[in-house]
Amino acid sequence: MSHELKGSDLTRAMLARGDKKIWCAVCDESDEQAMMDQCGNDFTAYIVSFNDGCFYCSAGMPWSYAVPIKISAVMPFEVSI
Repeated sequence: MSHELKGSDLTRAMLARGDKKIWCAVCDESDEQAMMDQCGNDFTAYIVSFNDGCFYCSAGMPWSYAVPIKISAVMPFEVSI
């Protein structure tokens, strides 16, 4: 059985470690739903704190779930150019 942190648990651990802004997929339903709502990048935010059971983004909005993500540039070999 794996005890690796993932999803919102990982975000909480990163904040506890002192990370300042964590780019996350956010949602109020579940970690899984947060990752499914990525059509058009509509539900992502920089998470800056966790208080009273909610993650807070840099705009001050509370979220129930925040899954750390990373965005990287597409490389030419990935699109056959």
